[in-house]
Amino acid sequence: MENILVAGANGTTGKKIVTLLKSSQYFNPIAMVRKEDQIKQFEDMGVQTVLGDLEKEVSHTTKGIDKVVFAAGSGGKNVVKVDQEGAKKLMDASKVDGVLKFVMLSSMGADHPEKADDLQDYLKAKHNADEYLKTSGLNYAIVRPGTLTNDKGTGTIDLQKSLNRSGSISRDDVAQTLVRSLYDDAPHHTTFEILEGNTLIGKALNNVS
Repeated sequence: MENILVAGANGTTGKKIVTLLKSSQYFNPIAMVRKEDQIKQFEDMGVQTVLGDLEKEVSHTTKGIDKVVFAAGSGGKNVVKVDQEGAKKLMDASKVDGVLKFVMLSSMGADHPEKADDLQDYLKAKHNADEYLKTSGLNYAIVRPGTLTNDKGTGTIDLQKSLNRSGSISRDDVAQTLVRSLYDDAPHHTTFEILEGNTLIGKALNNVS
């Protein structure tokens, strides 16, 4: 089984990712958490944890890790230090430790943050992190969902390099897409957008060119 580091494991989407990985026969999740009091909930699930603060040193968090899912975020409070620079530090550590793939939870609009009416600082930070990943030398998938909802997932999505429209998608389906992107037969060195749709997640990923 591959060891998967989940950065942002304590977040709403991060917890869904950890749960999916835990039930997989291929992956062993390692929940990266920022505070000691966040450890117990994962230990109760039988999930390993590692303490790591994206605003500080994180090079220890990627030891023995095969692949990384970056689902961390500052909630708009500290986008440069967490969403941008924290992501970059984790990429650097991943490269040093020979991580096989880095799956990034980004956002629609991160390709052209200057066009956004709001969230410009957040999208700019995501853009900078995405661009850093593309040139890092790491194998990667950058997943850019629309507005996240707490609706029940359908297991189906609309996926294209660029969808040219806005919309929403459930956190369930985003988590599934991120986990599915870890598979060896999933697209490599790719960036794509996702919204709610009618194509099975696995099939949608197989059709990315």
